[in-house]
Amino acid sequence: MNLDSKDRHLLALLQQDCRASNADLADNVGMSTSACWRRIRAFEDAGLIEGYGARLRPAKLGLTFHAIVHVNLTRHDPAHLKRFIEAVSAREEVQECFAITGAADYHMRVRCTDIEAYNRFMEDFLFALPAVSSAQTNVILRDIKS
Repeated sequence: MNLDSKDRHLLALLQQDCRASNADLADNVGMSTSACWRRIRAFEDAGLIEGYGARLRPAKLGLTFHAIVHVNLTRHDPAHLKRFIEAVSAREEVQECFAITGAADYHMRVRCTDIEAYNRFMEDFLFALPAVSSAQTNVILRDIKS
């Protein structure tokens, strides 16, 4: 899909506030409401827009501990990888997980209520997975840009 400047502007506005009305979006981009609606629909149909959601404040939900965890595996066979990926995907503490290049195999963004909950997550869950050999934690001190 070829995007022009109006498309890019519209997508930026949707990322800032996906609840903005079609009329407000159209006005900000400089097009009619029907043309704006058609473009948004085309973005959705093309898979450019995966979905819409709400940004939550983790601290308001009691999730005050935030870390990046670099995980190394001892086993990379398909069965152990599948079990690791399924287990990590099912845990609500793991907000994001990426297979990466470099010193670690996986990079996870983890949020917990506090350091004790994080310690339980590590000991009772992560280190209990047979494929996991080690993990390095980097505690997030503050969010700069999300």
